[in-house]
Amino acid sequence: MVTAGTGGIGLETALGLAAVGFSVTVVGRDPDRGARALERISAVDPSRPARFLQADLGSLGQVRALAARLADEPLTVLVNNVGAMFPRQTELEGVEASFVLNHLSPYLLTELLQPALRAGAPSRIVNVTSGAAGVAKRVFDSVEPPGGYYGFHWYGRAKLAHLAHTLDLARRLDGTGVSVFAADPGGAATEMTDGTLTDPAIVSPALRLLWPLVRRRFARSTSGSASVAARPSIVAATDPALDGRTGVVIGADAQPQRPFRAATDPGVAAAVRRLSEEYAPVPAHADGSSD
Repeated sequence: MVTAGTGGIGLETALGLAAVGFSVTVVGRDPDRGARALERISAVDPSRPARFLQADLGSLGQVRALAARLADEPLTVLVNNVGAMFPRQTELEGVEASFVLNHLSPYLLTELLQPALRAGAPSRIVNVTSGAAGVAKRVFDSVEPPGGYYGFHWYGRAKLAHLAHTLDLARRLDGTGVSVFAADPGGAATEMTDGTLTDPAIVSPALRLLWPLVRRRFARSTSGSASVAARPSIVAATDPALDGRTGVVIGADAQPQRPFRAATDPGVAAAVRRLSEEYAPVPAHADGSSD
């Protein structure tokens, strides 16, 4: 299953998974985009038709409903591709939107689908990360960091939270048959980069004067296609060289790379875990696994 899989990097990831023999489910908000995606994915291998499930992953209630619908289906691969950057401060169901879409939503979906992933073991979780995590504030006392709102920095902080969660989850699930990976797509020209990075208000005043130069450099790195940017996720989901491994970050060159040091900090992981459990609580089974 690929979230936000009806366009861009998510669709290319779904096409890549279909090409190696998976029956793919894509999740998205728009049924029309979903129908177009299904036509392309199913054409890869008509004997394995794709499936579209409609859900707004900005709603934690809809995330719970999606997970409940899938609870009895063994799941071999979950690619948490959903993510967004917001030029202005936005809330979703009363919670800062960047933290919801880039962390809480995939966190909750993954926790709720653990029984399905265990049933499909050996299985893999692939969480899409970003280089923006490397310049993020490391304070997680609350969902919102101290200081003013700057979309690029808050996006990076949410991605750092999810990367710390990814590495923590890998440790927690080690030995269960469920492996956990992060995949950095690097740069690609997508709706998010085309529509957001032109606004200098997304960065702090200290960086704003330099932002045109930074943006041009970033634009050069985002000139690649979404199909190239999808390669790290496809490798993380399918490469047999990763069998038996977990907690690995696959970089933009589709090779393992060291995670950002902040994401390996136990204190950061613990703080992110507290926030996650507060805003997206998940009941536990008697055996200690998440529901």
